[in-house]
Amino acid sequence: MAAASHRVFVYGTLMAEEVVRVLIGRAPSSSPATLANHHRFSIKGRVYPAILPVDGKEVTGKVFKGITDRELNVLDIFEDEEYVKRIVEISLTDTSEKLLAYAYIWGNRDDPDLYGEWNFEEWKRVHLEDYVKMTQEFMEELEQLEPKTET
Repeated sequence: MAAASHRVFVYGTLMAEEVVRVLIGRAPSSSPATLANHHRFSIKGRVYPAILPVDGKEVTGKVFKGITDRELNVLDIFEDEEYVKRIVEISLTDTSEKLLAYAYIWGNRDDPDLYGEWNFEEWKRVHLEDYVKMTQEFMEELEQLEPKTET
């Protein structure tokens, strides 16, 4: 039986291949994509962004294709309980084709810590190295919790 295959729209730290490789052990196939009627906010005191529905705004990112159930589970745990995984309609940048994909949406629409616009290039320059280290520590902890299966 074939494994399930999922699409996931990413718009923040998961756009960095270095982070995704630590989490799922590979760089999945991806395409540039946009999510209409949403805005990418910075969060006070945090280095990662949040998105929320905002009419007339657009979030650029990319869509991962071929994500397995196990990989989706790792992303779910990594994204924490403050995000809600929802199915959204995205548009591929190159072709304007519309696809359904999972996206992690900030759970608190009225969060007073959300502000401005999060900038991926600035984040990469300032925070990527430390974020990759934090992600490696996260995976080490997660692997200690997961029972090993022999193949």
